Parts: sequence; C-alpha cells; structure tokens
Amino acid sequence: MEDTKNLSEGTSPKVTGIGGIFFFSDNPQETREWYAKNLGFEVNEWGATFESRKSNKPDEIESLQWSPFKMGDEYFSPSKKDFMINYRVQHIEELVKKLKENGVTVLDSIATYDYGKFVHIMDGEGNKIELWEP
Repeated sequence: MEDTKNLSEGTSPKVTGIGGIFFFSDNPQETREWYAKNLGFEVNEWGATFESRKSNKPDEIESLQWSPFKMGDEYFSPSKKDFMINYRVQHIEELVKKLKENGVTVLDSIATYDYGKFVHIMDGEGNKIELWEP
C-alpha cells in the first residue's frame, strides 16, 4: 500500500508527463524541414521543442522534445523499435530503485546534466524508454 501522505504532497516517484518523442527517419533533416514548412514547427538541429504550462502551477514551463533520428541510430539500442518515448519523472533515484525491485531492466546509471537527470529502461514489450527528471 502506498503512503497517501506521500502521494498527496506530489512526492511519490512516478511519471509526471511526456518529455519527448523520438523516432527513426530516413532523412532527419528533410523530416524537420517538412514539418517546419507544412506544420509550422520551429525546428533546430535536434528537432523541435514545445513548451507548455501546468494548469495547477502556471508559473512553471514544461517542455516536450520532438526529434527525428537517423534510421538505425544506436541511441535506441537495444530496442529494435522505430521510436522511443521520454517520460518526465519526479524523484528519479527512488523510481529507479522501485523499478529494479520490480525486476525492470535498467540499462544505465542515472546521468546528470545541466538540464536534468536521465536513465534508460526497457519495458515489457522491448521498448527502450528514457526517463528524465528536469
């Protein structure tokens, strides 16, 4: 049974949203250009970043990264799928501990950058998932 006090304070280790959508493309540059021309995406060398605000915390800005990757890019390995989803999480260290206790394959150690902490796992269908705590 989960600690309801922990949940009510929003401190439980869990996914809080989608942080990115990554997919294979035969030609990522042309894909970015197509989306810019036809759908108005503001693209850069990685793809496009979409910003939004939380309804319950409107001062907080969240981002979602959309990125086409060159077909076969090793970043998706060991998954054989054509996509990878990045989930925004809270309390990544506790979440990784919980995932390991549940027998989930954790592919690497938590890496820390200026823009957050990352770790990669595999789901039950063989999809590589990126977890990100901003």
